[in-house]
Amino acid sequence: MSVVLAAVKPISVHRVEVQAIKAAIVFVFLVAGFRLLGKREAAQLNVYDLAMLMALANAVQNAMTGGLGNFPVGVATSSTIIILAWAVTRVFRRHPVLEARFVGSPVVLVRDGQVIHPRLRGQRVTTAEVFEACRQHGIEGPAGCELAILEVDGSISIIPKRPGTDAP
Repeated sequence: MSVVLAAVKPISVHRVEVQAIKAAIVFVFLVAGFRLLGKREAAQLNVYDLAMLMALANAVQNAMTGGLGNFPVGVATSSTIIILAWAVTRVFRRHPVLEARFVGSPVVLVRDGQVIHPRLRGQRVTTAEVFEACRQHGIEGPAGCELAILEVDGSISIIPKRPGTDAP
């Protein structure tokens, strides 16, 4: 046990504080970056995306720890991210407007069977994706939808038209 402890180089409290601040900056940068990606991109991860995330995690680790792989730096950076995530959740709970601004809010893509094309473009959703979501809910297409809503998690919720209502 003493051999393992002897191999760990001492690190100053100031250095740990600097690494914690770097972790906070990287956290804010990543949240902003993922927000800019859009809901659909974040929801539909494929093998390429997973590889990119793994590479990103490695790059972020180096940015946060400055290449220092020792225990105090790891505890400081991971604790900083956990505390920031907890604090952000508390702030969002008290200020729903901030949550809607940073996390997003649901967006109506189809209303009464009519596709709202500017919203599709704004959310980077294709008409084909809307048709696919309709088919997954047993509906031929948007004409059979009362509403199609792009949820915050990137999924598309479908509310079918009630029986007796005609498609336009």
